[in-house]
Amino acid sequence: MADGKSSSETAGKPIRCKAAICREAGEPLVIEEIMVAPPSPYEVRIRIICTSLCYSDITFWKLKVPPACFPRILGHEAVGVVESVGENVNEVAAGDVVIPVFLSECGECGDCCSKQSNLCSKFPFKLHPWMPRYESSRFTDLKGETLYHFLFVSSFSEYTVVDVCHVVKIDPSIPPNRACLFGCCVATGVGAACKTAKVEAGSTVVIFGLGSIGLAVAKGAKLCGANRIIGVDVNPDKFEVAKNFGVTEFINSKECGDKSLSQVVKEMTGGGADYCFECVGIASLVQEAFASCRKGWGKTIVLGVDKPGAQLNLSSAEVLSSGKILTGCLYGGVKAKSDIPLLLKRYTDKELVVDEFVTHEVKFEDINKAFELLVGGKCIRCVIWMDN
Repeated sequence: MADGKSSSETAGKPIRCKAAICREAGEPLVIEEIMVAPPSPYEVRIRIICTSLCYSDITFWKLKVPPACFPRILGHEAVGVVESVGENVNEVAAGDVVIPVFLSECGECGDCCSKQSNLCSKFPFKLHPWMPRYESSRFTDLKGETLYHFLFVSSFSEYTVVDVCHVVKIDPSIPPNRACLFGCCVATGVGAACKTAKVEAGSTVVIFGLGSIGLAVAKGAKLCGANRIIGVDVNPDKFEVAKNFGVTEFINSKECGDKSLSQVVKEMTGGGADYCFECVGIASLVQEAFASCRKGWGKTIVLGVDKPGAQLNLSSAEVLSSGKILTGCLYGGVKAKSDIPLLLKRYTDKELVVDEFVTHEVKFEDINKAFELLVGGKCIRCVIWMDN
């Protein structure tokens, strides 16, 4: 078993440990013993300390059509300790505390060397069931069946294997149940406001969807000095919570009467918001967000993950004549190895407070409880602590 073994005892050997496996779409995860292979060249095997549940995990847990695949180990927001490394890995070593991330930074390609992009060309982001270099899995169940990876992380396992381009070394003194949030939620939302949109002081921001990503956008907008931060959601109970994250006003999108949501926003803002953030993942809401931002300089940033094949329907004439910007934003525009240490410093300096995100914590054996809480809208982030 995984418990109690030092890296010197396990390096180069398969590890038997527990994982929560998604075997069928929408069905409770099954905790089983699995085998985790040693890391190949350029790979790192990590003992997960804790992981948190993101709504992207829920999306792919429910999904029944490609790119869904089963059986799979979900999870992509975590902190762990390096157990062993493969050949050609020099930047981390056994015992280092790390955040595994779903977006790579190779440090060599044109995109990684540019300040303009966080989209690595050498190992591009894709919804891929394998390790990025080798098109193979490091997980098998005790019957020898292959278990698929998720977003290059698969943190719902006591041990996982991640490519070194997807690993960020961090200060071990940072509490793991806070550091894990920077693997997706906090970095995505704060980065979208501070790095992608570059929200200006005194500006007006509208956030469509007050889930964890939307709340992280609010945190980022507040850090940037936004004057008005308007939250939009179908659940009015979220406004009281959102106030703690910097949201100043609220629109219940179910109560717009005979007006469109964008009409309501324009009336509230005197012509449109400076920045709109779509954090739900619905094409029609992206269109409403774009219609809600101000002509001439308004920016709409898309963070939500929509269903496969979803299409936008925009007026070509409006795009031409409005002078507005519509842009996608993966992982907040954040470069993992370059920017996560900077965000963590803002956390340790108490400039960026993230404690409010963690509303629940459960043991690994109760991971399905975390799914129930998030699906039921009863938590922002639920941290899952490993048994080891």
